[in-house]
Amino acid sequence: MSTSADDPVYALCNSGDLVDGGRAVSFDVVYAGQTCRAFAIRYEGRAHAYLNRCAHVAMEMDWQPDRFFDDSGRWLLCATHGAVYEPDTGDCKGGPCRGGLVKIELVEHGGVVHWRSQYHLKPPEF
Repeated sequence: MSTSADDPVYALCNSGDLVDGGRAVSFDVVYAGQTCRAFAIRYEGRAHAYLNRCAHVAMEMDWQPDRFFDDSGRWLLCATHGAVYEPDTGDCKGGPCRGGLVKIELVEHGGVVHWRSQYHLKPPEF
């Protein structure tokens, strides 16, 4: 997804809501003309966000609501297909997948995580 400094920025959550290897914060985006779920996580101190869509088959990945990490907190997993993704890049590292996850740009400042998008999206309330 290509973004620029002119794209809208939306407050997503407080920085403390994202813990390394912990629960995600989910939100809605419009991607390719359809409303889709997305999620933000923290990995190695940095916040990252992706569409909640497995690269193998376009299905939501969480095994429980807002749960994407394996037990070690090292990998993002697709609960349906077993695909394994890098938390910081979204690249597929194992299992059935074609390519990687669709990344959503995040900016973190002032204790708040914001996301930037070139699409008209519904801002979350936190």
